[in-house]
This record gives sequence, C-alpha cells and structure tokens, in this order.
Amino acid sequence: MNLLAFDTSTEMMSVAVQRTLDGVRQGWQHSAPGGALTSANLIPAIQRLMAQADLQFGQLDAIVFGRGPGSFTGLRTACSVAQGLAFGAKIPVLPIDTLLAVAEEARWQHAAALDRWQVVALLDARMDQMYAARYVFDSAQWTQLEGHRLIHPEDLVCEADWTLAGNVFAAYGARLPTPFASSLAAPLAQRVDALPSASAMLRLAPALLAAGGAVRADQALPLYIRDKVAKTTVERAAEKAAL
Repeated sequence: MNLLAFDTSTEMMSVAVQRTLDGVRQGWQHSAPGGALTSANLIPAIQRLMAQADLQFGQLDAIVFGRGPGSFTGLRTACSVAQGLAFGAKIPVLPIDTLLAVAEEARWQHAAALDRWQVVALLDARMDQMYAARYVFDSAQWTQLEGHRLIHPEDLVCEADWTLAGNVFAAYGARLPTPFASSLAAPLAQRVDALPSASAMLRLAPALLAAGGAVRADQALPLYIRDKVAKTTVERAAEKAAL
C-alpha cells in the first residue's frame, strides 16, 4: 500500500508517507511543532515527504488523518487538507481516532513484545480536562473497551495492570491515580508519554482499511467531544477570585 498520514490534533504536527515497491515497504516521516504553525507548514511538509518517496497523490491508496479528539483548529486543518488532497487525487480517506493512535504509539515504544496490553489513552483537552478512552491490544488487534470521554483528572478510574499513555502527565500527573500491578507476575503498569503520531496511524491503517474504514473525501470530518472551547469572562473572573 501507498499511504500518506498526518496528525495535527496536538501541539505537535506529525506526517508520514509509506510506499511499497516490489514488495518492500519504505517509510518517511517528519514531526515539528504544530499549533498556530500547522496551517502554514502542513502542506509543505507533505509535499517534501511525497517528493522523497517519489510518489504522486494519485498513486496513494488512501489519505490517513487524525480525526480527533483534539485541538479544534488542528482537527479542522487536518480535515480540510485531507479533503482537498483526496478530492484532487480521487482517492478515499481513512479517519483514525487520535486516542487509538496514542495507544498504538505507546505500545510500539514500550510494549511491542507483549501479546496483550491494556492502556488508557489520554490527551490534554485544556480547561482542566482530558480526553480519555480505553483499549486492549490482543492477538495483534486493537479493541476499544470504553468510548471517548471528557473528564477531569481526578475522575479517572485506573484498575490494576493498566498503563496510562498520553500527553497529560506534566499538567495533571499529580492529580491522576497511580496504576498498580495486581500480582508480582503481572507486568508493572506505568505512565507513558505518547502523542498520536502519523507513523502509528500507518501501522493501524491496514487493519482499518480491511475492515472498511475508508470513506469518501467529503466524509473527512472531525470528531468533537467538547462543544465548548473556551471559558467565559465570568467563569475566568470567578476562578481568579477563588484563588
């Protein structure tokens, strides 16, 4: 498969291209600060990687992108770029949940040798909240056990032998529960810093494509968990007064 993947849902921008030639899979990847820089830097980064892979957009089997949850601006940027490129090349898009990509990136970094792994994927949602979802990796397949939620750090329930993975520990680490192993034989649960990388999305893509996850370009839509994106002036003043 020839695939382009990108994620702009967090403070980092991640882009990756995969090309299979004569049965050999090759990959190119790029990461850089995102946020306000994403809208200006994403398309040039894509063009550079496509040139390095010697691929035209029409040669891609699909365009893979992180659909959310995450930064509102970042998700809109990813969706609009995926739509535009896919329309022009007349190819499908594959939306991937960013929390699943977090889980896969953490597994690849820290638990690639395990046949079964349980993880709570967490992304900073700002406004003193986190996006959360639970996944199990078993027999080379991911299963989502609990849907996406928007929670405060103290509301996270952490059972034994589950790993916490994401970008929330610097901001909320002291307020999160501590996972623990249920027995001495169990692998020690831990906290893993991880972001939804484009490389993780490329690893997830074959199974999701085989399961029928690809959609038309006009269906490149964001996944929003929160409707409210900022606190009101009154809310900010009340918080300040309470300090």
